[in-house]
Amino acid sequence: LIISNPVNSTVPITAEVFKSRGVYNPKKLFGVTTLDVVRASRFISQLKNTDPANENITVVGGHSGATIVPLLSQSGYELQGAERDEYIKRVQFGGDEVVQAKGGAGSATLSMAMAGARFAESLLKAAQGQKNVVEPTFVDSPLYKDQGVPYFASQVTLGANGVEEIHPVGKVTEFEQGLLEVCLKDLKANIEKGEKWAKENP
Repeated sequence: LIISNPVNSTVPITAEVFKSRGVYNPKKLFGVTTLDVVRASRFISQLKNTDPANENITVVGGHSGATIVPLLSQSGYELQGAERDEYIKRVQFGGDEVVQAKGGAGSATLSMAMAGARFAESLLKAAQGQKNVVEPTFVDSPLYKDQGVPYFASQVTLGANGVEEIHPVGKVTEFEQGLLEVCLKDLKANIEKGEKWAKENP
């Protein structure tokens, strides 16, 4: 499990190190992006006055800035104009809010720990044979490999051997498609940066 930021680059770095040692198994390397779902769900619950525990917003892409793409339409929500833009910004840059609130003296340590624990718990459930365990995670993915993006976060069914099924992004709105295009461009650069670093630091 890779939680250390920048996940968009540290997952490719780890993959390259494993490949160089002949021990790479793409089914067992996970970038933890659970915190993005926690934030997206919490922020929509604040806007809609719902219980955040009952919200589960789909978030795809990567784990920093514009690579974080919340797909509100898949959860039955629709925001417009300034409200939508502010929501997207908060989900993408929520970590910055915490750093600023702490005066630069810390980051979102508790929420990161909770998100990491949630993902680890799901992985353990799947390892013990529980079925239909689905979590978003940043993995070696076929979804956008043809666009030069070999790693991508989407819903993944977990199994006893790690990645069991990588789910497609699914139907998105025109606005969300625009967010995805920006995401893929940034993600490609982040991944290439990680791979380059790994090759230069064997």
